[in-house]
Amino acid sequence: MSDLLFRNISQYINLSEEDFQQFVKPFELKTFKKKELVLKEGDYCLFEGFVLKGCFKICYLNENGFEQTLYFAVEGWWITDIDSLINNVPSILNIEALEDSEVLMISKKDKEHLYETMPQIEKLFRIMNQRSSVALQRRILSLTGKTADKRYLEFLEKYPGLEQRITQQQVAFYLGITHEFLSKIRRKIFEK
Repeated sequence: MSDLLFRNISQYINLSEEDFQQFVKPFELKTFKKKELVLKEGDYCLFEGFVLKGCFKICYLNENGFEQTLYFAVEGWWITDIDSLINNVPSILNIEALEDSEVLMISKKDKEHLYETMPQIEKLFRIMNQRSSVALQRRILSLTGKTADKRYLEFLEKYPGLEQRITQQQVAFYLGITHEFLSKIRRKIFEK
């Protein structure tokens, strides 16, 4: 169950088997059914979760009431609302399971305890937060400076195989376009 988590964190830091067992101890395995909300807008985010199995969308409703998907989280990705978690404010995000899923969850309190007792874990999350900031910056630049065609091709590259697991409507929400416009883009790309 935790092999995927061990492989994930091994990209950033080296932990002995003993240290890894100490690290993973406060995590709790949670299961979510398809369409179940892990976090609902207005609630406080009290966790970070590592996806072992399944797929999630992290989204919000814009001021026009349209859904905007920030990112998808599949096996090996983390889910949270970092603003709500760090600043103790109500979430503006929804985190929804798109498939039956399994997640290893850790509370903010338990994570802080790991920071105090295992200094290498603070390094791990610092590196992960830096990578997350880079990904966010790239996402913003893509949304504000690239055509929908290029954003779609980036989506396919970033999430290989995901298009077969989610609806075209969900892909359109991620790209910030209508389902109809996505159909035109796909037709144009696949005709080439």
